[in-house]
Amino acid sequence: MILQLEDVSLKRSDKWILKNVNWQIERGEHWVLFGLNGSGKTAILNLLNAYNFPTKGRINVLGMEFGKTYLAEKLRKQIGFVSSSLQEKFHPGDNAFEVVLSGAFASIGLYENPTNEIRIKAISLLEELGCINYANRNYETLSQGEKQRVLIARALMADPSLLILDEPTNGLDFIAREKLLESIETIAKNPNAPAIIYVTHHVEEILPVFNKTLLLKDGQVFAAGNTGEMLSSESLTQFFNLPVRVSWENERPFLSKLQVTHQNS
Repeated sequence: MILQLEDVSLKRSDKWILKNVNWQIERGEHWVLFGLNGSGKTAILNLLNAYNFPTKGRINVLGMEFGKTYLAEKLRKQIGFVSSSLQEKFHPGDNAFEVVLSGAFASIGLYENPTNEIRIKAISLLEELGCINYANRNYETLSQGEKQRVLIARALMADPSLLILDEPTNGLDFIAREKLLESIETIAKNPNAPAIIYVTHHVEEILPVFNKTLLLKDGQVFAAGNTGEMLSSESLTQFFNLPVRVSWENERPFLSKLQVTHQNS
């Protein structure tokens, strides 16, 4: 099992951010965590990475139960975490290659001397993700899409058991978004791929490889299960409390709002 949340609640400043969240991910599953802004997605990610601990409930991630052992450092080395918030933490002088190398040590910045084996692996990932041409450029000079590719390569350096992609296409234009999604699909289809949690509030980003979806609303699990069932017109109409239609093209969903006609009485 990759993770299990049992009746997890989180309270901050007398406000419940998460309420009775239950979620289980098995090995071989790739999940979408779907919710609007303010739904509690970031709160869940902070729990999974042991940045915060639940007010109530039990969490087990990669066989480690929260509260039983000091697990933060050990856990984070087994989780590849990609978030735009990481982009601001790297040193201005670091180039893309150094950022990827730092992933082998789960550090922000490169403080240890990488072995030849680590360097070869970093180069391989840079090639796989289409980053090799700008490996020696300063990270801060890269485009948003290039930065995200580098962060994904960095996240894969430690062979994580779980890869969390937190809204990775934010700020990308259509072409850059689709190219990044192609790379993510390639990673997910690898037989040795880690379990992936793809966090988004855009339906059209959800790839066929994400076979499971959790719908999060107001800090609670609205529904969870097979992606096709979760992303039906009926389910999302209830989720948004708004009439919507989901159409599928090339096994990907696209969302549109239905026009409601009011008849005169």
